[in-house]
Amino acid sequence: MSIMSLTLPVQDEAVLARRGEIVAALRAIVPGEGVIDAEREMRPYESDGLTAYRQLPMVVVLPQTTAQVSAVLRYCHANGIRVVPRGAGTSLSGGALPLGDAVLLGMGKFKRIREIDFANRVVVAEPGVTNLAVSTAVAHEGFYYAPDPSSQIACTIGGNVAENSGGVHCLKYGMTTNNVLGCELVLITGEILRLGGKHLDAGGYDLLGIVTGSEGLLGVVTEVTVRILKKPETARAVLVGFASSEDAGACVGAIIGAGIIPGGMEMMDRPAIHAVEEFVHAGYPLDVEALLIVELDGPSAEVDHLLERVESIARACRASVVRVSTSEEERLLFWAGRKAAFPAVGRISPDYYCMDGTIPRAQLPLVLARMREMSEKYGLRVANVFHAGDGNLHPLILYDANVPGELDRAEAFGTEILRLCVQVGGVLTGEHGVGVEKRDLMPDMFTEIDLAHQQRLKCAFDEKGLLNPGKVFPTLHRCAELGRVHVHHGHTAFPDIPRF
Repeated sequence: MSIMSLTLPVQDEAVLARRGEIVAALRAIVPGEGVIDAEREMRPYESDGLTAYRQLPMVVVLPQTTAQVSAVLRYCHANGIRVVPRGAGTSLSGGALPLGDAVLLGMGKFKRIREIDFANRVVVAEPGVTNLAVSTAVAHEGFYYAPDPSSQIACTIGGNVAENSGGVHCLKYGMTTNNVLGCELVLITGEILRLGGKHLDAGGYDLLGIVTGSEGLLGVVTEVTVRILKKPETARAVLVGFASSEDAGACVGAIIGAGIIPGGMEMMDRPAIHAVEEFVHAGYPLDVEALLIVELDGPSAEVDHLLERVESIARACRASVVRVSTSEEERLLFWAGRKAAFPAVGRISPDYYCMDGTIPRAQLPLVLARMREMSEKYGLRVANVFHAGDGNLHPLILYDANVPGELDRAEAFGTEILRLCVQVGGVLTGEHGVGVEKRDLMPDMFTEIDLAHQQRLKCAFDEKGLLNPGKVFPTLHRCAELGRVHVHHGHTAFPDIPRF
């Protein structure tokens, strides 16, 4: 099913009729410039990074304190008003797409680092603090925050928690869920919860694990406690070029199979390599079909030994180019190219559709070959950028929205890629989330019973279904109906999402 058929919940006309009253009530809670209700001023909030779909919210509210968030949610709960939480709007799955009858709750003013605790190796930050800002704040003491999405200069810690973001170093150091120790969460009822803290693990059920990656369906995060790490003694990166993507994919499996866990291991194919090199001038070889960036970190002696082993494995996999960074500046340049891949590809195509799926590493050669066949089938180019070490794929499907039918073909192409990921034993998302983009593909991965159980969990936090409805679940069942094992009735219909 293509995402061209995606829909949002039916608008509540009774709520829309009370818009003036709602805006006035919100202004009483968040005074000054904290409420935006003029169409022109709300335009920046009409979509997130999945810009093909846009919808003006009913009203935007920008609280500055946890008490204000609690009061806004309590009011909305009491009055049956839907709420869509939003961070920086960098989500690529439509997770922050507004609803026309809902309050859009923007958390951009929560941008303070509340505490830096080097003794316990944690930072306590508000959700609007950018990912990169955490590392910058602790760099003077030789620390950093490990998860590093390519959008880290703009994406926020709160959004990282919502989507369980990763980045180029997630192979060794884990995703957001492996680096968050605690959070403050406001429920739709206005109740404020504290989960976890500075300690390594909390007793009882893993509620923090449930919240991380919940895409704004369970509550609104107002504070996050993250683990910071000491920078490794040495870090060196190696560029490895191959005559085929299949050889590069085989090399990824061989390195991990040898018991080597790099700090990061990324892959790009020829279209991505050329786009990046023209944009960043990182020194990438242009006569290869695929390029791996493999980073080893740790004590100098260990890094030197592992580099030798990686080079030997790469040669055995028919690598044609092996180039090891000789300075910290060169290592950073190698990574600057990879992190600029998305904007670089934007220079070679009017539009592109960024996919996100995860597969078992051993299936990488097969999936790459199948994607080439799909590219010919749909008549669209694809530039591949992968977190190769953990099998997280980011194919960039190139199209021109001004050419009739190309967006439809791009979406159909993307749908086939995601279905292939599931077929080979993978999953629909690695770090971008489900949102609206992959919502209608959830039955490809989960049975109806699986989805019903997941919705029961949401009902425990949000019985009225007011938080971010229309996301993740292909059918909205009423909580009272979910006591049945087989759910067939009581769902809410979805009308079409405006697409541009």
